[in-house]
Amino acid sequence: MRGPLNRTNPDKPALVAGQEQYTYDQVDLQVQRFASGILAGADDLSEERIAFLIPASPEYVTVMHGIWRAGGIAIPLNTASADAELEHCLTSTGVNRLIAVEPFLERIRPLCDKLGVVVSLVTDHLSDNLQPMPEVSADRRALIIFTSGTTNLPKGVVTTHKNIKAQITTLVDAWAWSENDVIPLFLPLHHVHGIINVLSCALWAGATVHLMERLDIEKLCGEAVSGTYNLFMAVPTIYVKLIDHIEGLDAETAQPIKAAFGAMRLNVSGSAACPVAIFEAWQRLTGQVLLERYGMTEIGMALSNPYVGERRAGSVGQPFPGVTVQLFNEDHQPVTEASESGEIRVKSDTVFLEYWNNPKATAESFRDGWFCTGDIAVIEGGYFRIMGRSSIDIIKSGGYKLSALEIEGKLLAHPAIAEVAVLGIEDRTWGESVAAVAVLREGQTLNIEALKTWCEGKLSSYKLPKTLVITSELPRNAMGKIVKPKLKALF
Repeated sequence: MRGPLNRTNPDKPALVAGQEQYTYDQVDLQVQRFASGILAGADDLSEERIAFLIPASPEYVTVMHGIWRAGGIAIPLNTASADAELEHCLTSTGVNRLIAVEPFLERIRPLCDKLGVVVSLVTDHLSDNLQPMPEVSADRRALIIFTSGTTNLPKGVVTTHKNIKAQITTLVDAWAWSENDVIPLFLPLHHVHGIINVLSCALWAGATVHLMERLDIEKLCGEAVSGTYNLFMAVPTIYVKLIDHIEGLDAETAQPIKAAFGAMRLNVSGSAACPVAIFEAWQRLTGQVLLERYGMTEIGMALSNPYVGERRAGSVGQPFPGVTVQLFNEDHQPVTEASESGEIRVKSDTVFLEYWNNPKATAESFRDGWFCTGDIAVIEGGYFRIMGRSSIDIIKSGGYKLSALEIEGKLLAHPAIAEVAVLGIEDRTWGESVAAVAVLREGQTLNIEALKTWCEGKLSSYKLPKTLVITSELPRNAMGKIVKPKLKALF
Protein backbone atom coordinates (compact mmCIF):
# COMPACT_ATOMS: atom_id res chain seq x y z
CA MET A 1 0.00 0.00 0.00
CA ARG A 2 1.43 3.35 -1.03
CA GLY A 3 -0.30 5.09 1.87
CA PRO A 4 -3.37 7.33 2.02
CA LEU A 5 -1.70 10.39 0.45
CA ASN A 6 -3.60 12.18 -2.33
CA ARG A 7 -1.60 12.62 -5.53
CA THR A 8 -4.13 14.31 -7.85
CA ASN A 9 -2.86 17.85 -7.22
CA PRO A 10 0.86 17.55 -6.36
CA ASP A 11 1.54 21.31 -6.20
CA LYS A 12 -1.25 22.02 -3.71
CA PRO A 13 -0.30 22.69 -0.05
CA ALA A 14 -0.81 19.56 2.02
CA LEU A 15 0.65 20.82 5.28
CA VAL A 16 1.17 24.24 6.81
CA ALA A 17 3.43 24.56 9.85
CA GLY A 18 4.04 28.09 11.06
CA GLN A 19 5.15 30.13 8.06
CA GLU A 20 6.17 27.07 6.03
CA GLN A 21 4.02 25.29 3.46
CA TYR A 22 4.63 21.79 2.09
CA THR A 23 3.00 20.63 -1.13
CA TYR A 24 1.78 17.09 -1.71
CA ASP A 25 4.78 16.54 -3.96
CA GLN A 26 7.19 17.70 -1.24
CA VAL A 27 5.50 15.55 1.39
CA ASP A 28 5.56 12.52 -0.90
CA LEU A 29 9.28 12.96 -1.58
CA GLN A 30 10.11 13.22 2.13
CA VAL A 31 8.05 10.10 2.82
CA GLN A 32 9.93 8.27 0.07
CA ARG A 33 13.30 9.47 1.41
CA PHE A 34 12.44 8.34 4.93
CA ALA A 35 11.04 4.99 3.79
CA SER A 36 14.26 4.35 1.82
CA GLY A 37 16.38 5.35 4.80
CA ILE A 38 14.49 3.23 7.31
CA LEU A 39 14.70 0.22 4.99
CA ALA A 40 18.45 0.75 4.68
CA GLY A 41 18.76 -1.70 1.79
CA ALA A 42 16.21 -4.23 3.04
CA ASP A 43 13.35 -5.18 0.75
CA ASP A 44 10.58 -4.86 3.35
CA LEU A 45 10.20 -3.93 7.03
CA SER A 46 7.90 -6.98 7.24
CA GLU A 47 5.70 -5.49 9.97
CA GLU A 48 8.56 -4.34 12.17
CA ARG A 49 7.08 -2.20 14.93
CA ILE A 50 8.64 1.26 14.98
CA ALA A 51 7.61 3.82 17.60
CA PHE A 52 7.91 7.57 17.21
CA LEU A 53 7.67 10.49 19.61
CA ILE A 54 6.89 13.50 17.44
CA PRO A 55 4.38 16.37 17.86
CA ALA A 56 2.08 17.64 15.10
CA SER A 57 4.56 18.53 12.37
CA PRO A 58 5.64 17.61 8.83
CA GLU A 59 8.10 15.17 10.45
CA TYR A 60 5.18 13.29 12.03
CA VAL A 61 3.61 12.75 8.59
CA THR A 62 6.97 11.80 7.08
CA VAL A 63 7.59 9.12 9.69
CA MET A 64 4.12 7.60 9.87
CA HIS A 65 3.67 7.39 6.11
CA GLY A 66 7.29 6.33 5.63
CA ILE A 67 6.85 3.39 8.00
CA TRP A 68 3.66 2.37 6.19
CA ARG A 69 5.25 2.66 2.78
CA ALA A 70 8.21 0.54 3.85
CA GLY A 71 5.95 -2.20 5.20
CA GLY A 72 6.26 -1.49 8.93
CA ILE A 73 3.82 -0.94 11.80
CA ALA A 74 3.70 2.65 13.03
CA ILE A 75 3.32 3.29 16.77
CA PRO A 76 2.73 6.99 17.53
CA LEU A 77 3.40 7.85 21.18
CA ASN A 78 1.94 10.60 23.32
CA THR A 79 4.47 13.42 23.61
CA ALA A 80 2.88 14.40 26.96
CA SER A 81 3.11 10.91 28.53
CA ALA A 82 5.06 10.23 31.69
CA ASP A 83 8.01 7.83 31.43
CA ALA A 84 6.03 5.01 33.07
CA GLU A 85 3.34 5.27 30.37
CA LEU A 86 5.92 5.38 27.58
CA GLU A 87 7.70 2.38 29.08
CA HIS A 88 4.45 0.41 29.05
CA CYS A 89 3.87 1.25 25.38
CA LEU A 90 7.41 0.30 24.35
CA THR A 91 7.70 -2.90 26.38
CA SER A 92 4.22 -4.21 25.60
CA THR A 93 4.85 -3.92 21.84
CA GLY A 94 8.46 -5.12 21.93
CA VAL A 95 9.76 -2.09 20.02
CA ASN A 96 13.43 -2.12 18.99
CA ARG A 97 13.57 1.30 17.29
CA LEU A 98 12.17 4.71 18.17
CA ILE A 99 12.25 7.85 16.02
CA ALA A 100 12.04 11.30 17.61
CA VAL A 101 12.69 15.00 17.07
CA GLU A 102 14.33 17.38 19.50
CA PRO A 103 13.70 18.04 22.36
CA PHE A 104 11.86 14.73 22.71
CA LEU A 105 14.86 12.66 21.67
CA GLU A 106 16.94 13.73 24.67
CA ARG A 107 13.96 13.27 26.96
CA ILE A 108 13.31 9.69 25.80
CA ARG A 109 16.94 8.59 25.41
CA PRO A 110 17.49 7.44 29.05
CA LEU A 111 14.38 5.27 28.93
CA CYS A 112 15.35 3.83 25.55
CA ASP A 113 18.87 3.09 26.81
CA LYS A 114 17.35 1.29 29.79
CA LEU A 115 15.09 -0.80 27.53
CA GLY A 116 17.65 -1.42 24.81
CA VAL A 117 15.66 0.53 22.24
CA VAL A 118 17.69 2.27 19.52
CA VAL A 119 16.66 5.93 19.33
CA SER A 120 17.37 8.25 16.40
CA LEU A 121 16.29 11.47 14.72
CA VAL A 122 14.07 11.70 11.65
CA THR A 123 16.94 13.32 9.74
CA ASP A 124 19.10 10.26 10.39
CA HIS A 125 16.89 8.30 7.99
CA LEU A 126 16.33 10.74 5.12
CA SER A 127 18.09 9.07 2.21
CA ASP A 128 18.70 10.51 -1.25
CA ASN A 129 19.20 7.00 -2.56
CA LEU A 130 15.55 6.22 -3.25
CA GLN A 131 14.81 2.54 -3.49
CA PRO A 132 11.79 0.51 -4.68
CA MET A 133 9.07 0.07 -2.08
CA PRO A 134 7.59 -3.31 -1.14
CA GLU A 135 4.11 -4.40 -2.16
CA VAL A 136 2.10 -4.03 1.04
CA SER A 137 -1.20 -5.93 1.09
CA ALA A 138 -4.38 -4.47 2.58
CA ASP A 139 -4.44 -7.16 5.28
CA ARG A 140 -1.04 -6.17 6.67
CA ARG A 141 -0.86 -4.62 10.14
CA ALA A 142 -0.25 -0.87 9.83
CA LEU A 143 -0.83 0.93 13.10
CA ILE A 144 -0.87 0.38 16.85
CA ILE A 145 -2.72 3.01 18.86
CA PHE A 146 -3.07 2.67 22.60
CA THR A 147 -6.48 2.92 24.24
CA SER A 148 -7.16 5.76 26.65
CA GLY A 149 -6.63 3.54 29.66
CA THR A 150 -9.38 5.18 31.73
CA THR A 151 -10.17 1.92 33.57
CA ASN A 152 -6.98 -0.18 33.24
CA LEU A 153 -3.61 -0.26 31.50
CA PRO A 154 -3.81 0.92 27.88
CA LYS A 155 -4.03 -1.83 25.28
CA GLY A 156 -2.34 -1.67 21.89
CA VAL A 157 -5.05 -1.60 19.22
CA VAL A 158 -3.82 -3.06 15.92
CA THR A 159 -5.41 -1.84 12.69
CA THR A 160 -4.61 -3.05 9.20
CA HIS A 161 -4.27 -0.98 6.03
CA LYS A 162 -7.74 -2.24 5.09
CA ASN A 163 -9.16 -1.02 8.41
CA ILE A 164 -7.56 2.40 7.99
CA LYS A 165 -8.81 2.79 4.42
CA ALA A 166 -12.34 1.88 5.53
CA GLN A 167 -12.20 4.34 8.44
CA ILE A 168 -10.99 7.16 6.19
CA THR A 169 -13.29 6.61 3.22
CA THR A 170 -16.33 6.27 5.50
CA LEU A 171 -15.74 9.78 6.85
CA VAL A 172 -14.62 11.35 3.57
CA ASP A 173 -17.90 10.28 1.98
CA ALA A 174 -20.18 11.01 4.94
CA TRP A 175 -18.76 14.44 5.73
CA ALA A 176 -18.13 15.53 2.13
CA TRP A 177 -14.38 16.05 2.41
CA SER A 178 -12.78 17.68 -0.65
CA GLU A 179 -9.50 19.24 -1.80
CA ASN A 180 -11.03 22.64 -0.97
CA ASP A 181 -11.05 21.92 2.75
CA VAL A 182 -8.63 23.60 5.15
CA ILE A 183 -8.58 22.42 8.77
CA PRO A 184 -6.47 23.16 11.87
CA LEU A 185 -4.97 20.18 13.70
CA PHE A 186 -4.20 20.64 17.38
CA LEU A 187 -5.60 17.32 18.64
CA PRO A 188 -3.19 14.72 20.06
CA LEU A 189 -1.72 12.58 17.32
CA HIS A 190 -1.72 9.32 19.23
CA HIS A 191 -5.49 8.83 18.99
CA VAL A 192 -7.97 8.10 16.20
CA HIS A 193 -9.54 11.58 16.32
CA GLY A 194 -6.37 13.38 15.30
CA ILE A 195 -4.77 10.64 13.20
CA ILE A 196 -7.76 9.45 11.19
CA ASN A 197 -10.61 11.97 11.45
CA VAL A 198 -8.47 15.02 10.75
CA LEU A 199 -5.01 14.27 9.34
CA SER A 200 -5.66 11.12 7.31
CA CYS A 201 -9.03 12.23 5.93
CA ALA A 202 -7.51 15.55 4.85
CA LEU A 203 -4.51 13.94 3.12
CA TRP A 204 -6.74 11.37 1.43
CA ALA A 205 -9.05 14.10 0.09
CA GLY A 206 -6.26 16.43 -1.02
CA ALA A 207 -7.15 19.05 1.60
CA THR A 208 -4.78 21.30 3.58
CA VAL A 209 -3.90 20.75 7.25
CA HIS A 210 -2.60 23.56 9.47
CA LEU A 211 -0.45 21.82 12.09
CA MET A 212 -0.32 23.22 15.63
CA GLU A 213 1.97 21.61 18.21
CA ARG A 214 -0.33 22.93 20.92
CA LEU A 215 -3.65 24.70 21.04
CA ASP A 216 -3.38 28.49 20.98
CA ILE A 217 -6.92 29.87 21.32
CA GLU A 218 -6.06 33.43 20.29
CA LYS A 219 -4.08 32.32 17.24
CA LEU A 220 -6.79 29.86 16.29
CA CYS A 221 -9.47 32.54 16.47
CA GLY A 222 -7.29 34.97 14.52
CA GLU A 223 -6.82 32.47 11.70
CA ALA A 224 -10.54 31.75 11.72
CA VAL A 225 -11.34 35.46 11.37
CA SER A 226 -8.91 35.61 8.44
CA GLY A 227 -11.00 32.96 6.70
CA THR A 228 -8.22 30.37 6.79
CA TYR A 229 -10.38 27.42 7.83
CA ASN A 230 -13.65 26.06 6.50
CA LEU A 231 -13.71 22.90 8.64
CA PHE A 232 -13.20 22.44 12.37
CA MET A 233 -13.02 19.37 14.62
CA ALA A 234 -12.47 19.42 18.36
CA VAL A 235 -13.34 17.75 21.66
CA PRO A 236 -15.98 19.25 24.01
CA THR A 237 -13.38 20.73 26.38
CA ILE A 238 -12.00 22.82 23.52
CA TYR A 239 -15.46 24.10 22.65
CA VAL A 240 -15.81 25.06 26.33
CA LYS A 241 -12.54 27.00 26.13
CA LEU A 242 -13.65 28.72 22.93
CA ILE A 243 -17.02 29.64 24.44
CA ASP A 244 -15.35 31.05 27.56
CA HIS A 245 -12.85 32.97 25.41
CA ILE A 246 -15.51 34.47 23.16
CA GLU A 247 -17.80 35.36 26.04
CA GLY A 248 -14.90 37.06 27.80
CA LEU A 249 -14.36 39.49 24.91
CA ASP A 250 -16.15 42.74 24.24
CA ALA A 251 -18.91 42.55 21.63
CA GLU A 252 -16.90 44.27 18.89
CA THR A 253 -13.98 41.82 19.22
CA ALA A 254 -16.16 38.75 19.66
CA GLN A 255 -18.44 39.30 16.67
CA PRO A 256 -15.91 38.53 13.89
CA ILE A 257 -14.88 35.32 15.69
CA LYS A 258 -18.48 34.16 16.03
CA ALA A 259 -19.11 34.98 12.38
CA ALA A 260 -15.94 33.14 11.29
CA PHE A 261 -16.93 29.88 12.95
CA GLY A 262 -20.47 30.35 11.71
CA ALA A 263 -19.22 30.63 8.13
CA MET A 264 -17.43 27.26 8.20
CA ARG A 265 -19.10 24.38 6.38
CA LEU A 266 -18.86 22.02 9.37
CA ASN A 267 -17.98 21.95 13.08
CA VAL A 268 -17.58 18.47 14.60
CA SER A 269 -17.44 17.44 18.27
CA GLY A 270 -16.23 14.07 19.48
CA SER A 271 -14.00 11.87 21.68
CA ALA A 272 -16.23 12.60 24.68
CA ALA A 273 -19.92 13.30 25.10
CA CYS A 274 -20.85 16.88 24.26
CA PRO A 275 -23.16 18.25 26.98
CA VAL A 276 -26.38 19.73 25.64
CA ALA A 277 -25.53 23.04 27.32
CA ILE A 278 -22.32 23.29 25.28
CA PHE A 279 -24.10 22.26 22.07
CA GLU A 280 -26.68 25.00 22.62
CA ALA A 281 -24.16 27.66 23.70
CA TRP A 282 -22.05 27.08 20.55
CA GLN A 283 -25.14 27.31 18.36
CA ARG A 284 -26.25 30.50 20.09
CA LEU A 285 -22.83 32.13 19.67
CA THR A 286 -21.94 31.02 16.13
CA GLY A 287 -25.08 29.68 14.51
CA GLN A 288 -23.25 26.37 13.96
CA VAL A 289 -25.13 23.19 14.82
CA LEU A 290 -22.38 20.88 16.06
CA LEU A 291 -22.15 17.48 14.40
CA GLU A 292 -21.59 14.98 17.20
CA ARG A 293 -20.39 11.49 16.38
CA TYR A 294 -19.37 8.32 18.20
CA GLY A 295 -16.34 6.13 17.75
CA MET A 296 -13.56 4.26 19.51
CA THR A 297 -9.91 3.44 18.99
CA GLU A 298 -10.99 -0.10 18.08
CA ILE A 299 -13.64 0.78 15.48
CA GLY A 300 -12.91 4.23 14.11
CA MET A 301 -16.24 6.05 13.76
CA ALA A 302 -19.51 4.10 13.94
CA LEU A 303 -22.31 6.62 14.48
CA SER A 304 -22.82 10.20 13.39
CA ASN A 305 -25.39 12.91 13.16
CA PRO A 306 -25.95 13.68 9.47
CA TYR A 307 -23.93 16.16 7.45
CA VAL A 308 -27.18 17.09 5.71
CA GLY A 309 -30.22 16.72 7.96
CA GLU A 310 -31.22 17.08 11.57
CA ARG A 311 -28.45 17.12 14.17
CA ARG A 312 -29.79 16.47 17.65
CA ALA A 313 -28.25 17.75 20.87
CA GLY A 314 -27.25 14.88 23.15
CA SER A 315 -27.38 12.39 20.28
CA VAL A 316 -24.67 10.69 18.23
CA GLY A 317 -26.97 10.01 15.31
CA GLN A 318 -27.13 6.88 13.20
CA PRO A 319 -24.72 4.27 11.80
CA PHE A 320 -22.43 5.26 8.95
CA PRO A 321 -22.98 3.44 5.64
CA GLY A 322 -21.09 0.16 5.77
CA VAL A 323 -21.17 0.04 9.57
CA THR A 324 -23.66 -2.31 11.25
CA VAL A 325 -24.62 -1.35 14.81
CA GLN A 326 -26.89 -3.27 17.17
CA LEU A 327 -27.82 -2.88 20.85
CA PHE A 328 -27.68 -6.00 23.02
CA ASN A 329 -29.08 -6.54 26.51
CA GLU A 330 -27.32 -8.21 29.43
CA ASP A 331 -28.49 -11.62 28.19
CA HIS A 332 -26.68 -10.92 24.90
CA GLN A 333 -29.97 -10.69 23.04
CA PRO A 334 -30.69 -7.91 20.51
CA VAL A 335 -32.67 -5.04 22.00
CA THR A 336 -36.12 -4.82 20.40
CA GLU A 337 -37.95 -2.28 22.56
CA ALA A 338 -37.49 1.32 21.44
CA SER A 339 -36.96 2.62 24.99
CA GLU A 340 -34.66 -0.21 26.12
CA SER A 341 -30.97 0.48 26.58
CA GLY A 342 -28.24 -1.92 25.57
CA GLU A 343 -24.56 -2.32 24.78
CA ILE A 344 -23.41 -1.03 21.40
CA ARG A 345 -21.91 -3.78 19.27
CA VAL A 346 -20.39 -3.23 15.84
CA LYS A 347 -19.54 -5.12 12.65
CA SER A 348 -17.60 -3.36 9.90
CA ASP A 349 -14.40 -3.32 7.88
CA THR A 350 -13.42 -0.43 10.15
CA VAL A 351 -13.15 -2.73 13.21
CA PHE A 352 -9.61 -3.43 14.39
CA LEU A 353 -7.74 -6.71 13.98
CA GLU A 354 -6.53 -7.43 17.53
CA TYR A 355 -5.03 -6.15 20.75
CA TRP A 356 -1.29 -6.52 20.35
CA ASN A 357 0.04 -9.65 22.05
CA ASN A 358 -3.18 -9.99 24.07
CA PRO A 359 -5.29 -12.79 22.56
CA LYS A 360 -7.36 -13.13 25.75
CA ALA A 361 -8.49 -9.49 25.66
CA THR A 362 -9.10 -9.75 21.90
CA ALA A 363 -11.30 -12.84 22.28
CA GLU A 364 -13.23 -11.30 25.17
CA SER A 365 -14.01 -8.16 23.17
CA PHE A 366 -15.89 -10.07 20.44
CA ARG A 367 -19.08 -12.11 20.65
CA ASP A 368 -20.52 -13.93 17.63
CA GLY A 369 -18.54 -11.66 15.32
CA TRP A 370 -19.68 -8.44 17.00
CA PHE A 371 -17.18 -6.12 18.65
CA CYS A 372 -18.51 -5.32 22.12
CA THR A 373 -17.83 -1.67 22.83
CA GLY A 374 -18.82 -1.61 26.51
CA ASP A 375 -20.80 1.57 25.82
CA ILE A 376 -24.49 1.67 26.68
CA ALA A 377 -26.96 3.52 24.48
CA VAL A 378 -30.65 3.91 23.80
CA ILE A 379 -32.32 4.64 20.44
CA GLU A 380 -34.72 7.58 20.52
CA GLY A 381 -36.57 8.44 17.33
CA GLY A 382 -34.01 6.54 15.27
CA TYR A 383 -31.02 8.36 16.81
CA PHE A 384 -28.58 6.78 19.25
CA ARG A 385 -28.01 8.48 22.59
CA ILE A 386 -24.97 7.36 24.59
CA MET A 387 -25.66 6.68 28.27
CA GLY A 388 -22.04 5.95 29.11
CA ARG A 389 -19.56 3.16 29.73
CA SER A 390 -21.18 0.07 31.22
CA SER A 391 -18.48 -0.11 33.88
CA ILE A 392 -18.26 3.52 34.99
CA ASP A 393 -21.12 5.59 33.57
CA ILE A 394 -24.10 3.32 34.23
CA ILE A 395 -25.17 3.63 37.86
CA LYS A 396 -27.36 0.82 39.20
CA SER A 397 -29.31 2.43 42.03
CA GLY A 398 -32.46 1.07 43.66
CA GLY A 399 -33.40 -1.02 40.63
CA TYR A 400 -32.82 1.81 38.16
CA LYS A 401 -30.08 2.04 35.53
CA LEU A 402 -29.02 5.67 35.53
CA SER A 403 -26.89 7.43 32.94
CA ALA A 404 -24.11 9.45 34.53
CA LEU A 405 -23.79 11.43 31.28
CA GLU A 406 -27.44 12.47 31.41
CA ILE A 407 -27.12 13.68 35.01
CA GLU A 408 -23.88 15.50 34.20
CA GLY A 409 -25.60 17.29 31.34
CA LYS A 410 -28.28 18.60 33.68
CA LEU A 411 -25.85 19.64 36.43
CA LEU A 412 -23.70 21.60 33.97
CA ALA A 413 -26.59 24.03 33.57
CA HIS A 414 -26.17 25.08 37.23
CA PRO A 415 -24.75 28.61 37.27
CA ALA A 416 -22.10 27.75 39.87
CA ILE A 417 -20.76 24.63 38.14
CA ALA A 418 -17.96 24.86 35.58
CA GLU A 419 -17.22 21.13 35.26
CA VAL A 420 -18.77 18.04 36.78
CA ALA A 421 -18.37 14.28 36.89
CA VAL A 422 -21.07 11.93 38.13
CA LEU A 423 -20.34 8.39 39.29
CA GLY A 424 -21.85 5.62 41.35
CA ILE A 425 -20.40 4.83 44.76
CA GLU A 426 -21.14 1.74 46.79
CA ASP A 427 -24.23 2.12 48.96
CA ARG A 428 -25.62 -0.43 51.41
CA THR A 429 -29.24 0.54 50.76
CA TRP A 430 -29.28 1.45 47.07
CA GLY A 431 -26.49 -0.73 45.72
CA GLU A 432 -24.95 2.39 44.24
CA SER A 433 -25.76 5.99 45.02
CA VAL A 434 -25.29 8.98 42.75
CA ALA A 435 -22.28 11.13 43.62
CA ALA A 436 -21.08 14.31 41.94
CA VAL A 437 -17.61 15.86 41.81
CA ALA A 438 -17.72 19.47 40.67
CA VAL A 439 -15.35 22.29 39.77
CA LEU A 440 -17.02 25.60 40.57
CA ARG A 441 -16.89 28.86 38.69
CA GLU A 442 -14.73 31.55 40.24
CA GLY A 443 -16.27 33.08 43.35
CA GLN A 444 -19.09 30.51 43.60
CA THR A 445 -20.05 28.20 46.45
CA LEU A 446 -22.34 25.17 46.49
CA ASN A 447 -23.41 22.41 48.87
CA ILE A 448 -25.45 19.25 48.38
CA GLU A 449 -28.66 20.67 49.84
CA ALA A 450 -28.58 23.70 47.54
CA LEU A 451 -27.83 21.45 44.57
CA LYS A 452 -30.76 19.15 45.35
CA THR A 453 -33.09 22.14 45.65
CA TRP A 454 -31.94 23.49 42.29
CA CYS A 455 -32.44 20.05 40.68
CA GLU A 456 -36.11 19.85 41.65
CA GLY A 457 -38.17 19.67 38.48
CA LYS A 458 -35.03 19.10 36.41
CA LEU A 459 -34.13 15.58 37.50
CA SER A 460 -36.24 12.72 38.86
CA SER A 461 -35.75 12.18 42.58
CA TYR A 462 -33.92 8.87 42.08
CA LYS A 463 -31.37 10.60 39.84
CA LEU A 464 -30.46 13.31 42.35
CA PRO A 465 -26.88 13.30 43.67
CA LYS A 466 -26.73 12.16 47.26
CA THR A 467 -23.14 13.32 47.70
CA LEU A 468 -21.24 16.34 46.38
CA VAL A 469 -17.49 16.90 46.46
CA ILE A 470 -15.95 20.19 45.34
CA THR A 471 -12.50 20.01 43.76
CA SER A 472 -10.15 22.37 41.93
CA GLU A 473 -9.86 20.18 38.80
CA LEU A 474 -11.01 16.89 37.31
CA PRO A 475 -8.46 14.30 36.15
CA ARG A 476 -8.52 14.02 32.35
CA ASN A 477 -6.65 12.02 29.77
CA ALA A 478 -5.11 13.45 26.60
CA MET A 479 -8.44 13.46 24.73
CA GLY A 480 -10.25 15.39 27.45
CA LYS A 481 -12.09 12.40 28.90
CA ILE A 482 -12.51 12.43 32.67
CA VAL A 483 -10.71 9.52 34.33
CA LYS A 484 -13.46 8.59 36.77
CA PRO A 485 -11.69 5.73 38.58
CA LYS A 486 -9.32 8.33 40.04
CA LEU A 487 -12.34 10.08 41.60
CA LYS A 488 -13.38 7.01 43.60
CA ALA A 489 -10.71 7.83 46.18
CA LEU A 490 -12.59 11.03 47.08
CA PHE A 491 -15.33 8.87 48.57
